[in-house]
Amino acid sequence: MSRINTNVNSLISQRILTQQNNSLNTSLERLSTGLAINRGKDDPAGLIASENLRSEKAAISAAITNTERADQVMNIAEGGLQEINALLLEVQSLVGESANDAGLSVEEKEANQLQVDSILQTIDRIAEATSFEGVKLLNGTFDFTISGQATTVNSFQINAAKLSHNETRDVEVVVTASAQHAGLFLSTNGALDLASSSDIFTFEIAGSKGSREFSFASGTTLASIAEAINTFKATTGVSAATSGTGLVVKSTEYGTNEFVSFDIVNQGGQAGSVFTLSTIDENTADTGAGTTFANVNNPIRDAGQDVGAIINGIAATSDGRTARIATDFLDMEIELTEAGAQSQATISAFTITGGGAKFNLGPQVNITNQASIGIQNVAARKLGDSDIGFLNDLGSGNQANLVDGDLEVAQKIVNIAISSVSNLRGRIGAFQSNVIGATSRNLGVALENTSAAESSIRDTDFAAETAELTRSQILVNASTNVLGIANQQPNSVLSLLG
Repeated sequence: MSRINTNVNSLISQRILTQQNNSLNTSLERLSTGLAINRGKDDPAGLIASENLRSEKAAISAAITNTERADQVMNIAEGGLQEINALLLEVQSLVGESANDAGLSVEEKEANQLQVDSILQTIDRIAEATSFEGVKLLNGTFDFTISGQATTVNSFQINAAKLSHNETRDVEVVVTASAQHAGLFLSTNGALDLASSSDIFTFEIAGSKGSREFSFASGTTLASIAEAINTFKATTGVSAATSGTGLVVKSTEYGTNEFVSFDIVNQGGQAGSVFTLSTIDENTADTGAGTTFANVNNPIRDAGQDVGAIINGIAATSDGRTARIATDFLDMEIELTEAGAQSQATISAFTITGGGAKFNLGPQVNITNQASIGIQNVAARKLGDSDIGFLNDLGSGNQANLVDGDLEVAQKIVNIAISSVSNLRGRIGAFQSNVIGATSRNLGVALENTSAAESSIRDTDFAAETAELTRSQILVNASTNVLGIANQQPNSVLSLLG
């Protein structure tokens, strides 16, 4: 080289040394932070992808926390219900004991009543006191609210309903098939007309609750026969009513689980006319051709029919006058009145306006990731049935008290209360196991996979990066030595001067 003002080789060496130093610094930064991407210039596309994955990880982690919190809330509610269940079993025992009327003194009954009163107060206290961070769980706070209940709706239970912010949901029931009692028409052409006064007409009636055999003499009126059958309707599940010249014998309840069976044991001598037996449609006395008593070799049986219903476009499962659907967006059951269950019409049942315990169990905040459960009020005044009575009716001075009240009604109320609390505990358990538990496990897997995807993009591969560090160190050292040589080259010009 014969020029000294511009040392091109030195400039080249400086540039290369700068590059190698940058590479070395990048390796040192990656190894010290553990991240392959520390700023956008490291990998613009990778940065965008990794930040999106980080956002998903944060959302999934929050959802996992939500599931844990939801499980804790349900555990507290379950604990309160478990204690109420135990108290109800105690009431059941006291009712049964008090029914032993001749074996108990008035003082013992009054003592039992004091226990019941104390239990009722405790149930109310548990319903009011059970809370999570000050939010009451068992006093109806998390029950669903409705408006515009139709007169053809007898009762309903909303187990879950997904509603967006300020959203309401109309519940529409289309009755496609009417609920039916099981029924038979016994045609006797009026009072029994047997061949002689010594003849006896004997038959057996059976229903879903049991069977009973009846015997009547010639001249017995239809009203007397109906009265005798109705005396045992709680035992047989079958009632009777006069209709024209015969009797309508039907199940006391609706549905396919109900039936009426009629069997001739001794038909007696028939005089004035031929008695006939025929199945009937609901509330319709079919006096047409039927089976004559003489031809009844086997019991004549008729079964009831469950109401057929479609609720909000979903075919419902039915039991008597009760229809139920269980979908992701609406889980409920509804009992129609007799008129409603036989209307075969469209019923605007009610509108769900809000309520329910809502949890967001997914990474996105939307209705799809929302889970809800209704927790009704379990105070004594709410446990029971509007047709029979409520648990507070067992209190002192009320209709089902243990001293002088109707203990048969009391036991029915307690049975309904136990069933209600047990069903609620079962729904909470299913919610914890099948919704919260399954969602939590799925979110855990999602978090693992998302973290793995984000790590593969953003985290440093230490094996590769240490190799790159060694390479950069060697190249920096080599570049430094080369730069020194390049800087010494202009000194050769001095030999020309001298």
